[in-house]
Amino acid sequence: MATLSIHLQQRAFSPPNSSPKPYHSASTLHLPTRIRCSNATGSSKSEENLSNFKELRNVACGVLAVWAVTAVSPVIAAGQRLPPLSTEPDRCERAFVGNTIGQANGVYDKPLDLRFCDYTNEKSNLKGKTLSAALMSDAKFDGADMTEVVMSKAYAARASFKGTDFSNAVLDRVNFEKADLTGAVFKNTVLSGSTFDEALMQDVDFEDTIIGYIDLQKLCVNKTLNEDTRVNLGCR
Repeated sequence: MATLSIHLQQRAFSPPNSSPKPYHSASTLHLPTRIRCSNATGSSKSEENLSNFKELRNVACGVLAVWAVTAVSPVIAAGQRLPPLSTEPDRCERAFVGNTIGQANGVYDKPLDLRFCDYTNEKSNLKGKTLSAALMSDAKFDGADMTEVVMSKAYAARASFKGTDFSNAVLDRVNFEKADLTGAVFKNTVLSGSTFDEALMQDVDFEDTIIGYIDLQKLCVNKTLNEDTRVNLGCR
């Protein structure tokens, strides 16, 4: 009998209240996951059949182990399951430092949890920052200067970027699902692999934007784009 026990910890959180500062309460849930792989063999089994069975059992155990980790781990994948909201009191201010080792693949030294933070009209502290793999959902960046930022693999669903300046930025594989990008500026901005499903995109400036053909076709599906913007982008 082979038994694999994996004990994982998941945290639950409640959304912030109406206070101007983020408020979070978290509780810890212990979710034990057990995978049991066993075989009972009789004396009538041939050695060859037993060997084949062991190989199949090992493969099955390996697949189940991977499933157990991915099924309950707080990762941004299918279904967009996010980790618990950070309880660090200065987590919003960490955007002004960014990820010191962040690179194009979303590598970071410490997770950036900017959810529900308010950076409205921030004109100096976000410029040129590396926000790789940042969690930005439900945050406000209205009127902020985010020129030359690097946002590789950031998750910005439902965030507000009204009038935000992304000029010369690298927005690689950013999820802008249901975000408000009204009046945002993407001048000379790299938009590789970023998605804008159900985002609000009226009056967006795409002057000299660097975007691939497939990404452009997906962007053109957005019905909130102005007619002039669609023409400039080359939407059909």
